[in-house]
Amino acid sequence: MPPASLRAPLDPVQALYREHHGWLLALLRRRLRCPDGAADLAHDTFVRVLLRPEVLPGLREPRAYLTTIARGLLHDHWPRRSLEQAWLDTLAALPEEHAPAPEDALAIRQALQQLDDLLGRLAPKAREVFVLSQLQGLGYAQIAARVGVSERTVKRYMAQGFELCLTLME
Repeated sequence: MPPASLRAPLDPVQALYREHHGWLLALLRRRLRCPDGAADLAHDTFVRVLLRPEVLPGLREPRAYLTTIARGLLHDHWPRRSLEQAWLDTLAALPEEHAPAPEDALAIRQALQQLDDLLGRLAPKAREVFVLSQLQGLGYAQIAARVGVSERTVKRYMAQGFELCLTLME
């Protein structure tokens, strides 16, 4: 390795990664208690950093910045994990003759991932309303009471969800 004086300077993303990746990974391992999941979320955190490199030059608290990004990813991680677990539980409960073939199970899992990504484009309350209606079968009045919004707002959120679905189908 050449002496430090001859090495090219690190770009801000590389420097941030080199200085804080280990710390972030340890933090996520403690929160998730899953080394592979923590590694995935740490990776996703730095992907988000790569998408906004203009933020880095003025960054005063890099760990706070990384924590904020990671928290958002964790917030999305738990519902996704619940959805995946519900799918696995459903598969496990099926009689063997009704269980999908492995390639079909993979296709369904990928479709669920796409659905989750799609719903991630909605505001959190709109996403919650849409899921309560479409996956849990609740009526608009029940949803309004549960979420704490008016039925009119539930209808607006549902329209947003359906519009997003239609847009992506095209």
